[in-house]
Formats: sequence, C-alpha cells, structure tokens
Amino acid sequence: MKTTVYLVRHGETEWNKEGKFQGCTDIHLSDNGMNQAGYLKEALKDQFDLIYTSPLKRAVHTAEIICEDEKNQKPIILTDIREIAFGEWEGLTIHQIREQYPKEYKVWRYDDENANLVGGDLSIKNASIRAKNTILSLVREFPGKRIAIVAHGGIIKASLIGIFDWKMSMYHKFFLGNTSITKLTFGESLNPILVYLNNTSHLPKE
Repeated sequence: MKTTVYLVRHGETEWNKEGKFQGCTDIHLSDNGMNQAGYLKEALKDQFDLIYTSPLKRAVHTAEIICEDEKNQKPIILTDIREIAFGEWEGLTIHQIREQYPKEYKVWRYDDENANLVGGDLSIKNASIRAKNTILSLVREFPGKRIAIVAHGGIIKASLIGIFDWKMSMYHKFFLGNTSITKLTFGESLNPILVYLNNTSHLPKE
C-alpha cells in the first residue's frame, strides 16, 4: 500500500524577496505570495486526502487558499512542522550572517554531522529529527492516503535530510522555491522514494 506525501513550501513573503532568514518569525504572505498560492491550489486540486500546515501565518494562509475549492477539507495545524528556528540569525540576510558570525556560519555551512545554529533549534540535525519523526508518524497513521503538508523551505530540506539519511551539508546543495511541491511515496515498510523535487511548474514563467 503506497502512501503519498506532498511537501509544499508556502508562498512568497516580503522577507523572502529581501533574502532575510525568517525562521519562526511570523511573516505574512506578500501579494505575490497569495497569487502564487492560487496557482498552487489548481496544481493540487483533488490531489490530497488530508492537509496539514505549519502554525506560522505564511503557511496557514497558503494552506487555506489551497483548500478554498476543496469540499470538506480544512488545514490541520501541525506544530512540529514549523520552520527551523534560526535564533539570532532571523531577520538577517546570508551576507550579514557571513559577516557577523563568520565562525558559526562556516560550521553551519560545512559540518556534515550537526550543522549548529546560533540559538533556536541549535542545529540542522535537531530540525531534521523533528521533521522526519513528524512526517513518518503521519505516514504510519494514514497508510495509503495522500497527505499534503504546507511548511517552509528550511524544514522541508531538513526533513529530506532526515528521511534519506543525508549529510547535514546537503542542506546547502538544493533549493526549494516558493509554493514548490516535493513528492514522496512510502511503501508498507516506510521505505521512501523521492518522486520529484522543487516542482514549480504551476507558476507562470517570468
């Protein structure tokens, strides 16, 4: 019995446009982010049986837009799929982090084992364990179902690292765009298959 999981990143925010680390800072969708979520809604139409969302506003609003035309579907808050808490780095750009925290940045960028952070979740490893356990618990609870999870770029990347047992430095080796869809399937033994990654084909070409 195959269980399908769609890992969906929220729509764009103003901080996304400015290149700032959001983490658990609760930022609203931008006007463009709401438009992106509208295109996402069409891409996911009739494609899921259950939908969960991070408690942060940008994810909740994206999930609500996805459900607008779905009968009997309402997003369920899933606290443990919230974004990685980046601690002191939230509100900063990658350039500012590299300048203000050079030693810590280097560890986060290149360490394969933990990828420590300055506060917050303390490490990418901690976030990957949290996200992996959350997703696998849903797969165990709802075998054979199609589960959509609306979350954030950082925690989705961390979840893939945990599920596929990748090195922590893999975090920096792929990108997830706003409203991207990443599809996984799980067999009865919970062996994961990555069907596709960072699908944004529903968005208009710029």
